[in-house]
Amino acid sequence: MNRWRAFGLRTRLLLAFALVSVVTATGVAGLGYVRARDAIVQRAQDNAVIELTNAVEQLYPLSAGPETAADLERIAGRVSGRDEAARAESSGISGGGMESWVPSPELRATVAQGRVAWQRVDLSGTTVLVIGTQLWLTTSGEAHPSGITVFVGRTLTDESNAIGELARDAWLTGGAGFLLALILALLAAYSVLRPVRELRAAARRLGEGDLDARLEVRGGDELAAVAQTFNTTAESLQRHVGELRRMEADSRRFVADVSHELRTPLAAMTAVTDMLDAEAGEFPEVAGEAVRLVSRETHNLARLVDDLIEVTRFDAGTAALAVDDVDLAEAIRATLRLRGFSDVTGDLPAGVHARVDPRRLDVIVANLVGNALRHGAPPVAVRLAEEGGGILVEVTDHGPGLPDPVLPHVFSRFYKADTARGRSEGSGLGLAIAWENARLHGGTLTAGNRPEGGAVFTLWLPRDPEGGAAWVNGS
Repeated sequence: MNRWRAFGLRTRLLLAFALVSVVTATGVAGLGYVRARDAIVQRAQDNAVIELTNAVEQLYPLSAGPETAADLERIAGRVSGRDEAARAESSGISGGGMESWVPSPELRATVAQGRVAWQRVDLSGTTVLVIGTQLWLTTSGEAHPSGITVFVGRTLTDESNAIGELARDAWLTGGAGFLLALILALLAAYSVLRPVRELRAAARRLGEGDLDARLEVRGGDELAAVAQTFNTTAESLQRHVGELRRMEADSRRFVADVSHELRTPLAAMTAVTDMLDAEAGEFPEVAGEAVRLVSRETHNLARLVDDLIEVTRFDAGTAALAVDDVDLAEAIRATLRLRGFSDVTGDLPAGVHARVDPRRLDVIVANLVGNALRHGAPPVAVRLAEEGGGILVEVTDHGPGLPDPVLPHVFSRFYKADTARGRSEGSGLGLAIAWENARLHGGTLTAGNRPEGGAVFTLWLPRDPEGGAAWVNGS
């Protein structure tokens, strides 16, 4: 069954039609051939028996007394017809032809019982019908055997030729029926598979995002019902996807509007809190701590708003690269120095250049190193290398690593591995923004665990995103 299913639907239909046609043609032609053959042979036997009976009746009345070979020769000559040979026997004497057609003992025994009997024998490839009968004498109104037995042999050449022609016609009829069945199978396969191919093409288009994909409904059979069901499902999907897209667009617009509206008052609040933070030492201890708390949370809120604005640019497709020829080792050192990441070791060989957006590269490295310092354990290391026609940046730590349930979601927005924490320093957007920036360059950003322990984040960027086919400018 599994081997049968390995064939395509077209092949299975053709094989099924071919099998049915072969069985049907063989059965019909074979049955017709057998019945016609038997009828031809039976008719030949009946005619031969009738002819022999009529010829024997012409011999009566027979004379009583012993028969000589000449008498038997005369009798055999009178009962033999065209294409026949005859033999008469009496008391061990025989006369006539048919020397090579010696009757079999079974036929002699049947004829000796007073019956007309016949038998088909094959002599050197020729079928011969041998018929035997006794001659009778009538004495005092009673019939009794005369002791003379007559055998007639008749070749069935004409009948064999007719049967051969019949067999040839049967084969020709079967072959024609087989070819006709194959043609019908091809037409049936085409009519059945055409809607299936159209359904497959429409389903592929629908899967690729073409929500306008529809099928033409033809007729009222089961395939038409399938096409109608597909169209109904596609319409429902298009309606729901449109609604989801509208809701998503409204949500993005709301986040963008709120973020931009918050930026202006946050800028003023940040300036005030910076000024208060500078003078926090002159306030009482409790008031100074409150001022520092307000200043810290205001800066966190400002970073969150900036991250949200950046995310909305990615979603809207307005994020773009401003590439420049950058010394990557120097750019990474500048990022570590600017963020105060003094506990980070680096394997940063000189002379590695690529065309990247310096600001976005700074965001990627800062987010990866900051995440390693917050959630991993020292030492944290950054490695720069050239690989696969591009550049490779690895950030590793010696912490507990990333649990398996976390790995698929590590670059998801607002995802935090430790759900028990009410809040943390991070917004949950840093790694998502780093991944988007890597994608914008036409590169990749992946996360995993080192065999010796600790997490590893691997960034790969092409040397020239603008010149490469993988460069993406938008969502």
